[in-house]
Amino acid sequence: MNFNSIALQAPQFLLPNQNIDLCRWTVIACDQYTSEPEYWETVNQYVGEHPSTLHITLPEIYLDKAAEMTPRIQDRMEQYLREEVLQPWGPGWILLQRQLKCGRKRHGLLVALDLEQYNFSPTSTSLIRPTEGTIAHRLPPRMDIRRQAPLEVSHIMVLIDDPRNTVIEPLCHNQRTPLYDFDLMLDSGRVSAFGVNDRLEMQSVADALARLTHRDSQGSALLYAVGDGNHSLATAKALWEEVKNSTHDLESIQEHPARFAMVELVNLHDTSLVFEAIHRVLFGVDPHHLLKAMETYFGRKNIDAHFINQDFPQDISEKSMAMLASSSPQCHRIPVIWQNSSGIIEITPPDTKLATASLQNFLDDYLERELNIDLDYVHGAEAVATIGSRPGNMGFFLPPIDKQSFFPSILQDGPFPRKTFSMGESHEKRFYLECRRIR
Repeated sequence: MNFNSIALQAPQFLLPNQNIDLCRWTVIACDQYTSEPEYWETVNQYVGEHPSTLHITLPEIYLDKAAEMTPRIQDRMEQYLREEVLQPWGPGWILLQRQLKCGRKRHGLLVALDLEQYNFSPTSTSLIRPTEGTIAHRLPPRMDIRRQAPLEVSHIMVLIDDPRNTVIEPLCHNQRTPLYDFDLMLDSGRVSAFGVNDRLEMQSVADALARLTHRDSQGSALLYAVGDGNHSLATAKALWEEVKNSTHDLESIQEHPARFAMVELVNLHDTSLVFEAIHRVLFGVDPHHLLKAMETYFGRKNIDAHFINQDFPQDISEKSMAMLASSSPQCHRIPVIWQNSSGIIEITPPDTKLATASLQNFLDDYLERELNIDLDYVHGAEAVATIGSRPGNMGFFLPPIDKQSFFPSILQDGPFPRKTFSMGESHEKRFYLECRRIR
């Protein structure tokens, strides 16, 4: 069942059969714990040779072994299909409820989206758009796996802007028999799922979704923003273009399974969804030289950028820094700290919606010339204060994203600068579970 005008499909899913240990089957997104090999060693030991999505995905911590692991991943997918480890369910959608460790509940709707209506370029005007820039060299290893794979599993989370809770939340009010309900491995909470396949109910969801479409002054439409898994969806798009260009049967292209990608829709305004700021720290920098360069950079754009000395509170926190970084369309304020100094950089009037974009655009320009300076992305204001105040370092505190400005920012400025926000902690990310045929 397709809803072509909003790029939405009700696919047939493949779910583990009733004999599969779901706790071992279901594994965290591949792009998590990339600096913690001990996490993945624990997962490997726990899963062993049991059927698991661990065996059909490539954790990014092992990306240097991609050429060796890719054939094994594809063979294991074929094995699971041959041995009927996976059973079909659908067509329809899957309503998800994730119980997080903190006690919050996140709801999502597992669907398939039409890749014909997705473009991951920085100037994209498609219905489905990225939220961060796509790094081209990160795609080939993912493409090598997907190119010959019979299945897809997905950790992609796509955001919809639904402040009145009209799409996903009404589905939660009906009594449904769970498709599965179990605790996730390594104390990562619990997940429950329920089928949605009533035609009238699905039409109601599609109608509510269509009403959420944003349009800019040129008339381009935006309905879906990729929150997690930008590079995974870009991989699916790149492979679909390969398939399409090698297929001359126009009728088969219309319903080819590789044309669609499985994603979890999540309401941007779900109360469990917390956007955390990602701050910046420079290493090996002369702060006074940087501030002078910043004045020159913004001056070329007829923008005033100046530094105001200000003592920060002794007990620096996310809340206190967010208050200092309170910005407006007329002025971006960026708290900054270095050895024995602190203050606010004010940029007036900014030429972007986000303070993060103002800072990152400057840093990209500055670091192209200052090759001996290193940049790192840091979570937590306390960590920025500690690291940024060491000799030779400089820390920049950025505000969390305002949910009200999220979609308008993408419409005006395109994808956010890299590392603008984080959607919760690692253990709160989507786990691999459901599969779908793509060949």
